[in-house]
Amino acid sequence: MTIILDPTASLVHDLAEPGPDAGVLRGKKIAIRIDMLWRSWDWVSEIWAEGLRAEGAEVTFWRSCGRTGREGEQAERDYGALLAQSDMAIVGLGNCGSCTSWTIADALTAAAAGIPTIAVATAHFEGLAHNLAKRGGRSGLRFHILPYPLDILPKEQVHDIARNHYRSFLRNFGVRSRLAEQSAA
Repeated sequence: MTIILDPTASLVHDLAEPGPDAGVLRGKKIAIRIDMLWRSWDWVSEIWAEGLRAEGAEVTFWRSCGRTGREGEQAERDYGALLAQSDMAIVGLGNCGSCTSWTIADALTAAAAGIPTIAVATAHFEGLAHNLAKRGGRSGLRFHILPYPLDILPKEQVHDIARNHYRSFLRNFGVRSRLAEQSAA
């Protein structure tokens, strides 16, 4: 008897739904997870944070750094504490193999906490990000995809990209706001 294993099979416990919509932003506490590598994600998230604050949200940034040993254990506790105090999470940036893996791992952690969550990756790593979410048991994880390459661009150009993506980001996140409604029209 020959057994054929399918490495692309779905998990029995896969969550194909994206989880709760972000809804109205006014009064919400939003965690934005950034990392130590991608200055372009710092720039994008700064622009998006301005827009979120203008909608009445409170934004807190958390920078992912050491992920192994005692430093990693502390980072996990700190991230968990932040999520416990947050109403929603924006997690990025999937822009290389390892950072895409950590982005999705942290997005899955946020989504498992029951809060609206969106992972952000660049177009070159979109497939990997979706595959990692599926293998993590949440194929329905929300995503917003930014252009690639992003990090080699000047700050002003990245700011323009961030502004141009803001409305579609809101829509992908399930935000109910004046800007999101304008982008749907």
